[in-house]
Amino acid sequence: MTKAPDAFRTISEASEELGLAQHVLRHWEDMFGAIRPMRRAGGRRFYRPQDLHLIYGVKILIHEKGFTTKGVQRIFAEKGASHITDIGKRALEGAPESAATTPETVSLSHESLTLVLNRVRSARHALSTMRRGAERESSDATALPTNTA
Repeated sequence: MTKAPDAFRTISEASEELGLAQHVLRHWEDMFGAIRPMRRAGGRRFYRPQDLHLIYGVKILIHEKGFTTKGVQRIFAEKGASHITDIGKRALEGAPESAATTPETVSLSHESLTLVLNRVRSARHALSTMRRGAERESSDATALPTNTA
């Protein structure tokens, strides 16, 4: 038996539906203040459809677009939870990829690519520095006089 689309979900149902572990859902509640499922007696969580859309939007940004949690927090601050909810809602409702390509999502893709590019440049610089140091050590070792006594 499947639930109606507008029915509330328990944490185990939300976890299964979104493809995320329950501890990830709890962690994201702590990381992103906008994720606030309803709580019933005993503290049991119930996720509304808009909660699922928001969480799925976060999942897309982190798992598919390559954002860090700090990057997603910045998006929450700059564009609001509704922007991330829209991303998740379109994806969950099976909107074609072209429909999800808006100036905002293109900007998000550009931001994540820029982040990756900066990381690659930083790693390249670190490797270059290490290589130069190793070459220097190697040339110093070959320049040492040999004892032939």
